[in-house]
Amino acid sequence: MNFKKLLSTAALAIVISLPTFANTDPVDKKKNKEETIVSVAASNDNFTTLVAAVKAADLVKTLNSDGPFTVFAPVNNAFDKLPKGTVANLLKPENKKLLTSILTYHVVAGEFKAKDVVKAITDNGGKFVIKTVQGGKLTASLKDGKVILTDVKGNTATVVITDVDASNGVVHAIDSVVMPQ
Repeated sequence: MNFKKLLSTAALAIVISLPTFANTDPVDKKKNKEETIVSVAASNDNFTTLVAAVKAADLVKTLNSDGPFTVFAPVNNAFDKLPKGTVANLLKPENKKLLTSILTYHVVAGEFKAKDVVKAITDNGGKFVIKTVQGGKLTASLKDGKVILTDVKGNTATVVITDVDASNGVVHAIDSVVMPQ
């Protein structure tokens, strides 16, 4: 199986396997076909911290481009799990390079639906390594029927919303921020 197909499969599996947030309605998937990844995130109150970070890192233009991209988007509660003051510190102009590295670690080139990710995990003995736009790697696996992302430091995130379509890719929401090396 070639790397691109494996990557696609891994990204898809991550997105498919998790339930949606309680008492929230992910953005209408048909409506999203007309909106970019950034506008999809901006239209959902679960991603206000992510949108602020994308703006601070000057990634809006990139994530509004043709893509396609698969974004593992941390929800607000994911950022809340970071040590106190981390987000405020990352949003400072002098930390733009680090913030950009962290955010692009959540982005994969290509559009990968959840079913493809699950298949890649299954086809590869229970784990699938995904190369991010940042250049680092995430490992996708399944636990209790849910897609789990493990970063290079051993931290994990669970996919909680899958396959939110955008005109330039797909968004999968995750419950923790993953960190590059």
